[in-house]
Amino acid sequence: MELVSQNYKSKKDFYSPTFGPLSFEEVFQKLVEYMEGEPENRYSLIIGTDSFLSKETIFISAIVIHRIGHGGKYFYKKLRHRKMANLRQRIFYETSLSIEMAGMLRECLSQNGFAKLPVEIHLDVGENGDTKEIIKEVIGMVTGSGYAAVTKPDAYGASKVADRHSK
Repeated sequence: MELVSQNYKSKKDFYSPTFGPLSFEEVFQKLVEYMEGEPENRYSLIIGTDSFLSKETIFISAIVIHRIGHGGKYFYKKLRHRKMANLRQRIFYETSLSIEMAGMLRECLSQNGFAKLPVEIHLDVGENGDTKEIIKEVIGMVTGSGYAAVTKPDAYGASKVADRHSK
């Protein structure tokens, strides 16, 4: 996967509308601070990836920490990739990027007392449109990896948050 590299965790390749450029470690710290700020609330961690096709393919992976009933914060990372015109290939790659991001976060969360935090992967697929043919396959990838899979129209992590920064 291209999401992880030797210096991935320290590079400031994430962005937050609230905090600006951040490294993965700083994103994780902000997530923990946010949850510890109001520990009496319930939280959900949402990962979603969307893509935009032009001369190259731009992938946006979003991390959303949802304080259930009280809003949330989000962070995102852009990844430039060679042009990937095949929709099926692009959706599978989006899903793989989200699963990898969720795995990195879950590992950090389990080491910091948040192992029970629900993690959802929001997929840019739905029962209508061009992606209906592969919906079962990508849901299987996500659930087989141990995460809850959410599809359109409820997959706002991919279809709203990540999509907002893909163009």
